[in-house]
Amino acid sequence: MNSSLTELTARVDALLPELEAIYKDLHQNPELSMQEFRTAGIAADYLGAQGFEVTRSVGETGVVGLLRNGEGPTVMLRADMDALPVTEATGLPYASTVTAKDDDGVQVGVAHSCGHDFHVTWLMGAARLLAENRQSWKGTLLAVFQPGEEVGRGAQSMMDDGMADRFPKPDIILGQHVMVGEAGTVGYRSGTILSAGDSLKVKLFGRGSHGSQPQTSIDPVIMAASTTMRLQTIVSREIAPSDSAVLTIGALQAGTKENIIPDDATLKLNVRTYDEDVREYMLSAIRRICCAECVASNAPREPEFTTLSSYPLTENDKEATARVARAFEAQFGERSFETRPAAASEDFSVFGRRWNVPYVFWIVGGTDPQVYAQAKAEKKLNLLPSNHSPKYAPTLNPTLKTGLLAMLCAAAAWLCESTEST
Repeated sequence: MNSSLTELTARVDALLPELEAIYKDLHQNPELSMQEFRTAGIAADYLGAQGFEVTRSVGETGVVGLLRNGEGPTVMLRADMDALPVTEATGLPYASTVTAKDDDGVQVGVAHSCGHDFHVTWLMGAARLLAENRQSWKGTLLAVFQPGEEVGRGAQSMMDDGMADRFPKPDIILGQHVMVGEAGTVGYRSGTILSAGDSLKVKLFGRGSHGSQPQTSIDPVIMAASTTMRLQTIVSREIAPSDSAVLTIGALQAGTKENIIPDDATLKLNVRTYDEDVREYMLSAIRRICCAECVASNAPREPEFTTLSSYPLTENDKEATARVARAFEAQFGERSFETRPAAASEDFSVFGRRWNVPYVFWIVGGTDPQVYAQAKAEKKLNLLPSNHSPKYAPTLNPTLKTGLLAMLCAAAAWLCESTEST
């Protein structure tokens, strides 16, 4: 480990109690996507106290902190802030009991069931340590707290708000995510690390009637059921075994009463792919099948398609990933490793794609090491509560420290380079 990085990380342990308190507060006070006003305020105030130039309300609730520290590369560190419409069931003493109205006006439970509270805390800690040790690095730091990752709108909204013109262009963009995996480990990968993700709402139209007179109806429930079953054949019968794809019907909504055949039914579905050609084929096949089932049912009109969210592939730059990997190996040794692509999706890559600069995204394990080891030995890893589960609760230690160190090490691979060569 170089001496500059040693200086940056020297106070990590001393800072952990403060960061743990911040994390628990964020966990107890989650906010839905594009509603992260309190979280954004906490992050912005914290950056301001460390001497950053702070810009608030970028892309609605986004925060950008700028710290200039002489000539050198510009490094962007990103954390997403939003929580999920989930009622927490972890049993933690600091569990969320928050409820809020979603975009449809429905009152829902709100919880950090994807770990974004860790992400915010890590970036706050990294920003503070970099600000306090400016003698150890040279360059410009962009600390970006992004809204709306869970709905695929946040990164794009920040860019649409002129982010690329209002702030220095990064030389590298870095980000990380806590996921199921042994706490204390980090997983990196060159190339594709996260899938593309597309979510659609499909409304199917029938003709309502009395339940005792089905002959006078065009039953959208049958139409929806048939469509659901047929959609599952896309992956099993139309996608090559050598390719990977996932299609999930997460919601089938129709009707209000057992003896009323409704006028319409709605499907909400999600697609994950690792190849753009496969993605385009999947989306085309979904439309083909939905339209064909409506024709087969003699529906009065074609289905209505609405895109709920769309996430591009997360494809790490080869050379930049190699640099991050060397930094991780020096810091973590065997506890850093090359991971396989995950089926999760992110809008993190929107920044790199829009700016046309390299980016690296990696995974931080958040599962208690003993729990993970036992589940692995019993071949029950798939039973561990994962991201988006109401029972998902990353262990505080050593996850908090590991993510902070990982962010500092990756940033230092660029920011400390010039100080080591002089």
